[in-house]
Amino acid sequence: MLRLLFFTLVGFLWLSGKPTQAPKENLSDYGFFVGNLANQQPAPGVVPYALNTPLFSDYAEKLRFVTLPAGQTVAYNATDVLHFPVGTTLIKTFFYPNDFRDEKKGRRLVETRLLIHEESGWKALTYVWNSAQTDAALEVAGETTEVAYVDAEGRKQRHGYVVPNLNQCKGCHNRSERLKPIGPSVRQLNGELAYADGAENQLLHWQKAGMLTGLPDLKDCPKTPVWNRPETGSLDARARAWLDVNCAHCHRPDGPASTSGLNLSVDETAPTALGIRKTPVAAGRGSGGREFDIVPGKPDASILMYRLTSTDPGVMMPELGRKTTHREGVELVRAWIKSLPDR
Repeated sequence: MLRLLFFTLVGFLWLSGKPTQAPKENLSDYGFFVGNLANQQPAPGVVPYALNTPLFSDYAEKLRFVTLPAGQTVAYNATDVLHFPVGTTLIKTFFYPNDFRDEKKGRRLVETRLLIHEESGWKALTYVWNSAQTDAALEVAGETTEVAYVDAEGRKQRHGYVVPNLNQCKGCHNRSERLKPIGPSVRQLNGELAYADGAENQLLHWQKAGMLTGLPDLKDCPKTPVWNRPETGSLDARARAWLDVNCAHCHRPDGPASTSGLNLSVDETAPTALGIRKTPVAAGRGSGGREFDIVPGKPDASILMYRLTSTDPGVMMPELGRKTTHREGVELVRAWIKSLPDR
């Protein structure tokens, strides 16, 4: 019934001339992929991309793609997420390998999220894959499903996975009360990706494909380190990158959690804004009895660590997009807090 009401409302807006396009009922209707839809083979004009340090989503792997409107480009921007033209669609499929140690054992696609840039702004849509893995249908209300897999250490895992409802998308993607993308910035795209015709730096690939303009020499471009690869950056740089992608979409001056006064974006330099010896504005039981967001040298005395490790819905951070704790990411942040000098 909810889906029927949703299609009726959107259809009315579309027919009445409002700048909202009626969503398609199935992912296959968009033509983003060719052949077997589950293979995620992009159609011409649909370009895969990856982030150096991606958002943690209950250990789900992700396939990302972008398609620009014909004849349109993206201008180089070193400081923020790229400003994509109207008509752009960002595509992200969440999946679990059956066995993280052996991709030949197959995978289960769970959902595909679309961010579509319309004249009225960005619109988020979610498509849930069927059990046969032949297509994904529009899901408005969200749902919780169970996923099972063997992790990278050979342990059997089984836990809930939450597909967000359309309203929950705003919880992470709101910037100054408008829906916006989070991940595809120059610093996140400045890395190598294996394309069908060979590996290449993504920024160069986009430039050669006529997608990106104004690209300077790569050595002058910012680059996010890979959070779990020490050779790509210092402990400080990698921990800040992890916090930036997992927390700063909310904890930033123009984000949904701006009233907290905590800014975890990678560009923040003021110790107090970053949380160092900062008292929370209104943490409630989320403080766990701790006094400061971050206590240098003392991760277990820090509210940040308490909330990152929790799976209590009233305590945990991020509060959306996970039901499990990112063990490896938490250990990275723990090591970072432990390394901070006592100011």
